[in-house]
Amino acid sequence: MWGEKMSRHNAGSRLIPKALLPTMFFTIQEIEAAINYWRGQSPAVGDELRLCLEAATLAKPYALMIVQGSQRIPIDVLDEVAKKAMQGYLKTTQ
Repeated sequence: MWGEKMSRHNAGSRLIPKALLPTMFFTIQEIEAAINYWRGQSPAVGDELRLCLEAATLAKPYALMIVQGSQRIPIDVLDEVAKKAMQGYLKTTQ
């Protein structure tokens, strides 16, 4: 499971400003919405219907959340590409 504890300094990541992140977690609904946003921006390609980098990067934590029954994920467990993908999505919701 994703750890519930997280130090406050991680919430102010260099990549995602505090103003864009009201909490230290993303919900499964936010991850799903970001995946759908990126799929709309760059539809799947090729015979295998390969996802764009942003959607593919968010798909792994999303799948883990489903399998584990998690409703939220700490920001600090996402890799840098996933954090950038979430940041790009969040900018569109402002």
